[in-house]
Amino acid sequence: MTLYLICKNTRLIWQRLFRLGFSFMLGKHHSSSAPKIENKDHSHLQSEEETIEQILRHEKSAAGILCQLKTRHGTQASHLTLTKDVLGLVATLGKVDDENLSRLFSEYLGVQTMLAIVCKTHEGIKALETYNQDGCLDKTSGLHGLGASIGRPLDGRFLVICLESLRPYAGDFVADDPQRRLDLLKPRLPNGECPPGFLGFAVNMIHVDSSNLFYVTASGDGLRETLFYNLFSRLQVYRTRAEMVLALPCISEGAVSLDGGMIRSPGVFSLGSREEVDVRFPKSSATSDVPQNYIETEKQMKEMRWEKEKLEEDTKRELALLNNAKFNFERKKQDFVKFLAQSSSYATQHQFQAARDRLTPR
Repeated sequence: MTLYLICKNTRLIWQRLFRLGFSFMLGKHHSSSAPKIENKDHSHLQSEEETIEQILRHEKSAAGILCQLKTRHGTQASHLTLTKDVLGLVATLGKVDDENLSRLFSEYLGVQTMLAIVCKTHEGIKALETYNQDGCLDKTSGLHGLGASIGRPLDGRFLVICLESLRPYAGDFVADDPQRRLDLLKPRLPNGECPPGFLGFAVNMIHVDSSNLFYVTASGDGLRETLFYNLFSRLQVYRTRAEMVLALPCISEGAVSLDGGMIRSPGVFSLGSREEVDVRFPKSSATSDVPQNYIETEKQMKEMRWEKEKLEEDTKRELALLNNAKFNFERKKQDFVKFLAQSSSYATQHQFQAARDRLTPR
């Protein structure tokens, strides 16, 4: 019965996907509902191509090798065993519509984190690096082998982030927000007022492209509530350093200011001159004409695809349980038939003996 319901639900999902397909509009649209930063200057914002160029300058890095592979082979690279589970690099999975914020966020994370490879599952991490029987790194396979084959031997360590292992944000989302920003409570001073100069949370100032906006893990969590929430947590953004310092009583997990102030964590300050990070987030599109029906349709399709995958997994599990139940039933049946045969033989012998006893004269 359970298996029948699962199969029926799977068919219903495909039917809904088919109907939605007629109303699905192709194209990429971006929302402009991010927290606003005054006096934006888009003339110096870098494009995604410029970000890729910055990454490629790190020739012997894992990120540089992956970028060169994608640049040379395009979509074919995503089908390789080595890279099919790689979602991208931190620097390419988010965008920022303010040059100053892009520099601040990149400096806060650091180059190593900006170049971190983001994998969907643990299987993707295993494909990037292999070891021999002695437990030593095998430099002829994985990313090391790929780097050596293109003349870019991979040196040193590199970060890899596994999305399915991250603890996701557990709260609510901003209502009716196409970007699915996190509904984080604004900081409050002891007098109950929001500190002056507070502009928002860094995690909500990252723009996620529509191509990645509806990506979800097996648990149904998206990039903002997994990757970017773990990178930025509740990092607060202020207009000036002075306003940030005044807000110290309500800064729980770090803060940055547009004039270069940075608090890594409560009581830990980053002083001195700004560090110029050569890998930054690219700019987000300035377009904001996102049809609401497009967003809702794409969201429904993504959710139904995920639900379909879960139902298929449930179907496989139910089939395995069914096959196991059939096997156990056949074994019990054979044992029962054998028991009946033995019982019947014993009863026949008992009746024959009883008859002989009655016929035997005493």
